[in-house]
Amino acid sequence: MTSQAADGPETALASRRSKLTPEREQEFFDAVLEQVRECGYDSVTMEGVAASTRCSKSTLYRQWKTKPQFVAAALRARRSVRFGGIDTGTLAGDLREVARQAGEGYAMEGRILQALGHAVVQDDALRAALRDALIEPEIDALRTMIDRAVIRGEVPADHPALEFVPAQIFGVLRARPVLEGRDADETYITKFMEAAVLPTLGLD
Repeated sequence: MTSQAADGPETALASRRSKLTPEREQEFFDAVLEQVRECGYDSVTMEGVAASTRCSKSTLYRQWKTKPQFVAAALRARRSVRFGGIDTGTLAGDLREVARQAGEGYAMEGRILQALGHAVVQDDALRAALRDALIEPEIDALRTMIDRAVIRGEVPADHPALEFVPAQIFGVLRARPVLEGRDADETYITKFMEAAVLPTLGLD
């Protein structure tokens, strides 16, 4: 009897999982999110991802039992904070930089948000992963900018528009593809920031 067999099925499963390198795992994650963006969540299948990455579907099912689990893991692996390093010294400057970076990098993320729109309503784990990966880190960064501005005296802490700044930014990222069939690029988000967000906050 081999030592693996003696240790039992859980050890054997862990051994099989350990053969998946981080690079290969990331390849799977990239493939499933690309298919979500291009085809929509409902059209994505484990079989399709397996074919595109030249692996057996059993490899994917060993790692992630269901499609929602697989997509949730891919979203969490993608977690980054694009707005986290922004600190220009003023809230107006910070928000203009937010507009630039959002337009530069959020086209693909916006498509993911659109593609997962219905699925996240039905699956709590998928919704939590989406918020954890793409939404909460950026909202926290925006709140940090606002808190700094309040401390500097740029805006009063009780300004009624402050709580809606994240909703405005994420809203325009999602809305333009629906309303106009085009991504919210840097020019569009900058114009929105200058016309709608900064004046509401009394900033110039």
